[in-house]
This record gives sequence, structure tokens and C-alpha cells, in this order.
Amino acid sequence: MSGWKPGDPKRGTRSMVRVDQAGEYGATRIYAGQLAVMGDRTPAARKIAGMANQEERHRAFFDAMMAARGVRPTLLQPFWNMAGFALGAVTAALGPEAAMACTAAVETEIDKHYSEQIAALGDSDPQLSAAIADFQAEEVEHRDTALASGAERAPAYPLLSGLIRLGCKAAIATAKRI
Repeated sequence: MSGWKPGDPKRGTRSMVRVDQAGEYGATRIYAGQLAVMGDRTPAARKIAGMANQEERHRAFFDAMMAARGVRPTLLQPFWNMAGFALGAVTAALGPEAAMACTAAVETEIDKHYSEQIAALGDSDPQLSAAIADFQAEEVEHRDTALASGAERAPAYPLLSGLIRLGCKAAIATAKRI
């Protein structure tokens, strides 16, 4: 962004928008995988469907922001498509508590990620800051719902949660650059 002047979004916001869109896209794919396995008739599936609807709204916002700001998507989008769906399907196949463990792990990392972005943005990009703060509140709500729905009772919860959180950290770092 040559010709930057006060009031323009910070240069780093391009990677923020890219990684946030990739993350929200990945979340929609995780929930799609879970719902493909679980169907829509159980209490857990209804909770997941509600969270999926919110993630779809988040993704649509970042899609529009990418178009408006000329931000390219991550080159790894096809991978996020398959990996997200597979993660969702596998955790759902392990049972509703494992599906919720996946949500709790992902949303724990997203909460941290969004907090870091809000701090980095300061007052420089009010539109992006406001959206991230709004979406962060919903992500925390998803995490809390997952924990209240038995996430910690999932088989091998510490291992499952740790692996998913590590994967999220790697995905965030990679999507910023690729």
C-alpha cells in the first residue's frame, strides 16, 4: 500500500483480513463436517448449527472486506476446505463431546488471536476492530457453550484439545503469509 497516510488502515491489516477470512472459512467447514456426520436432530447438532450460522456471517463479512480492500485469499483455501471438513467429521464421529472439544479448542485459540489483533489495531481501523470485537464475543460464547456441553468429557480431551489448538496456531501463522 504505497502512499499510506494517517487514517488509512495499517499495512498489516491485509494479512489480518486474509487470516481472519481463512479462519472463518475453516470454521464453517469444521461445522459442515460435524453436521454431515451428526445430522441435525440432536441437541448437540442444533447447537453446532447455530454456531455454524454465526461463523457463516463472520466469513461473509471478511469475504466482503477482502473484495473491498483488494486482499487476496490464502493460497491454502483448498486445504482448509478439506482439512476443516475432515476435522469436523472425525470429531463428530468420536461423539458429541469430541465435536464440542473441537469447538472449545478452536475458539480458545481464536479468542487469543482476536485479542492480539484488537491490541495491534488500536484506533487505526475502526471498521475492522469493531467487527473483530463483535466476532470475538461470539467465538467466546461458542467456546463456553462447548465447555458447558461436555467438551472436557471427550475421549483423550487433553490430547485432542492440544492437537487441535496446535493446528490452529499453525494455520494462523501460515495464512498470514501464504
